[in-house]
Amino acid sequence: MFFASDNWAGVHPAIAANLAAHSDGFSVAYSEGALDNAVYDRFGEIFEREVAVFFVATGTAANTLALSAYDKPGGVAFSHREAHLIADECGAFGYISGGSRLHGIDGTLGRMDLPALEQALARFTPDSVHGGRAMAVSLTQSTEIGTLYSLDDIAAVSALAKRHDLPLHMDGARFANALVALDVSPAEMTWKRGVDIVSFGGTKNGCWCAEAIVMFDLDRARDLAFMRMRAGQLFSKSRFVAAQFEAYLRDGLWLETARHSNTMAAALAVAVEQSGVARLAWRPEANEVFAIMRKADAERLRTAGAVFHQWPSPHGFTGAIAGDEALYRFVTSFATTASDVEQLGTLIT
Repeated sequence: MFFASDNWAGVHPAIAANLAAHSDGFSVAYSEGALDNAVYDRFGEIFEREVAVFFVATGTAANTLALSAYDKPGGVAFSHREAHLIADECGAFGYISGGSRLHGIDGTLGRMDLPALEQALARFTPDSVHGGRAMAVSLTQSTEIGTLYSLDDIAAVSALAKRHDLPLHMDGARFANALVALDVSPAEMTWKRGVDIVSFGGTKNGCWCAEAIVMFDLDRARDLAFMRMRAGQLFSKSRFVAAQFEAYLRDGLWLETARHSNTMAAALAVAVEQSGVARLAWRPEANEVFAIMRKADAERLRTAGAVFHQWPSPHGFTGAIAGDEALYRFVTSFATTASDVEQLGTLIT
């Protein structure tokens, strides 16, 4: 019963098979092979427009390079105060950008509060050399705690960013989970709502190691190619990332795997609601379930073989957690089975 993270899951058999299928022979290296280019075209198809695509190894690399593409001296990027960029990437953006920084924005349950973002942007006047300059806004979809920005939410954040002449980045480590939850197209969730650049995740959703930066602002693509090389993220044998994405995006596999993990999360949420020892902290909207339970009961579940993490209360959470209780995160994946959920549900009754 592995609910610690979707990163713990293995690789989908179809993706593993495609890696093996492309393991023989020779191919042009450094992202310029026939398979690479076919996958770039496939990204253009799913986003319904011409895009620039850059393969990278990790979501952290995707986020930091995507934002750095819009960097400027004294640059300040804005994201939710608990976004992965701020809380889990060890200052990578400042390191890769050469000194620019992130500014955290308050907001309930993982989503930036629009007035708080407006107030923060107003602090950084373009002509002041002391405070630095606003250079980008980033939102996470789905958020770090399994909630979603609606299409109207994304459009509103974008409109505010554009009023300040700023690009909007989307951290899509769980892009597919958000997409199927909202039941919209990739275009509708991104550039049609004013998103300029996306960190497109595959690793959490069935790939072995496949992340991509998808850029709609083609004028900046040439510079990003050099930045990726300088950051050590240009793979010589890039066909093996392309092979993963080829299988991932073929016949809707990526949507199928995301839909499955979301379904497993919804089933787990029902089990928690029916439980006598745990309760939902908030309703999940993608593939992460957060539950409150007594620490003793959590330890009992772990002893029985369940793997999950204790989690800090997010900003804006107003639920009651007693002294002998804690908040816990359960993450489902393409590899989570109905029997896994049923077994855990039995344990928490």
